[in-house]
Amino acid sequence: MDKSLLQPAALIIPLIAAIVFHEVAHGWTALALGDPTARERRRLSLNPLRHVDLFGTILLPGLLALTKAPVFGWAKPVPVNKWRLRDPRRGMMVVAAAGPATNLVLAAVGAVLLGLLVRVAGNRNDMLLQFLADNFNNFILINVFLAFFNLLPLPPFDGSHIVEGLLPPSLARAYARLRPFGFALLFLVLLVIPALFPGWGVVQRLVLPPVSWLGDWYYGLARLIAGA
Repeated sequence: MDKSLLQPAALIIPLIAAIVFHEVAHGWTALALGDPTARERRRLSLNPLRHVDLFGTILLPGLLALTKAPVFGWAKPVPVNKWRLRDPRRGMMVVAAAGPATNLVLAAVGAVLLGLLVRVAGNRNDMLLQFLADNFNNFILINVFLAFFNLLPLPPFDGSHIVEGLLPPSLARAYARLRPFGFALLFLVLLVIPALFPGWGVVQRLVLPPVSWLGDWYYGLARLIAGA
């Protein structure tokens, strides 16, 4: 196994898994609440190719990485028709929350697997064990980050649907008018403002603190299972 390929593979594999499960969770939750749109369009699949967005999943993250800018991206959203949900207002909130909630559950799974790996491997140290440990470690961090990142109240993130459902109807309608400008807002808030005002980075101020706190909790779980 080529060592030069292990590090990117240990990042790409858990990233794809986290994104795919996140999107499928939206679709399955919508189906449970009355909307079969994702099933009709064959998006309730764990096949990564059904969820890859050429620009958001490949081109944009690659460009940002090359320019050493903060890296973010997105998968192809699972289609949800709120008007087919039994309760469109509350249903969209639940569908939106399903993605981040799934990521937090997956992070717990990663912590358990990491702990079991350390427990079973003991003092052994070989390339395969290190590769698995790197995958589980990245799986924890990526899932926790995706959960909180997607809870930002900016269209088209999941957090925007939750906020829209919590607002009074008149304010919710006004807030929904921001959706066509969602990607412009993302570039402004995530790239332009941090570049102009380094201390005002939304990710650094709002996302990373809870990611760090909850990540420590998951690593504590892994240590507990490992017997450390």
